[in-house]
Amino acid sequence: MAVAAILSPLTLVLGGARSGKSRHAEALIEMVPAPWTYLATAQAYDDEMRARIAEHRARRSKEWMTIDAPLDLAQAIRAVPAGQPVLVDCLTLWLTNVILAEQDVAAASRELVEACVAARGPVVLVSNEVGLGIVPENALARRFRDEAGRLHQMLAARADRVIFMVAGLPMQVK
Repeated sequence: MAVAAILSPLTLVLGGARSGKSRHAEALIEMVPAPWTYLATAQAYDDEMRARIAEHRARRSKEWMTIDAPLDLAQAIRAVPAGQPVLVDCLTLWLTNVILAEQDVAAASRELVEACVAARGPVVLVSNEVGLGIVPENALARRFRDEAGRLHQMLAARADRVIFMVAGLPMQVK
């Protein structure tokens, strides 16, 4: 069976912290034959983040090829071999990196969306839905929430499938 028949060309998996986003996204990708590419956006600045990264790596099999892409995510997507499924985990960490690097968020977001749409294989994107809570008390946090919301809207508009994870359960939105 063709990869495209099993896995949508572009899938966006949203949800809160520890909602099962990554596990679900990995399971989607693993429905098709390996090899699979995992584009990791996290940067390990402290022990807690190093532990999270180690946990994610430990549950993935050797068929996964992990590439660190904390900033140039669009280029990393473009570099994935034709037909090979790619999982991006996660967009909110990537967005944090872009903001803290003082890059043009709007331009980077547009480039990312275009790279996803033009990808030569299925793409599954993982991101935290951060806009459901209270209004953050500081300007940087409010900017992050707003930029994440804009990025999610851009990607959801172009995605073939959007899934919202709640308590480990996938809810198909689109």
